[in-house]
Amino acid sequence: MQELICITCPMGCHLSVDTDAQGEMKVTGNRCVRGEQYAREEIFNPRRVVTFTCTAVLPDGSLPGPSSNLPRRVPVRTTAAFPKERIPELLDVLRGITVRLPVARGSVVLERALGMEVNVVVSRSIGA
Repeated sequence: MQELICITCPMGCHLSVDTDAQGEMKVTGNRCVRGEQYAREEIFNPRRVVTFTCTAVLPDGSLPGPSSNLPRRVPVRTTAAFPKERIPELLDVLRGITVRLPVARGSVVLERALGMEVNVVVSRSIGA
């Protein structure tokens, strides 16, 4: 038996997931149909929205100094949930990305991350 807390809606149902001898999954504890769907996805294909910060550089390629009032890091996030088992691989790629300032919120810094249908975008405008 596996225990989960559903995060799909504000109710936060405590779900119990059992698998019988035939491999059928039974979810109990959900107060709405979304709880069962959440449990199935979390068991078979867990996904998360990934947030990270990338290195910021000025237009000339140098790092922002203390006198520039610009941050040295730019916050980014995935546009959709990303497969949990591939997050470490994605973070390795993001560590190597530099973002040239100024940058607008929503600017794509990595298109189709690791071949998935998920982009990585800037989550805050900086210097624009």
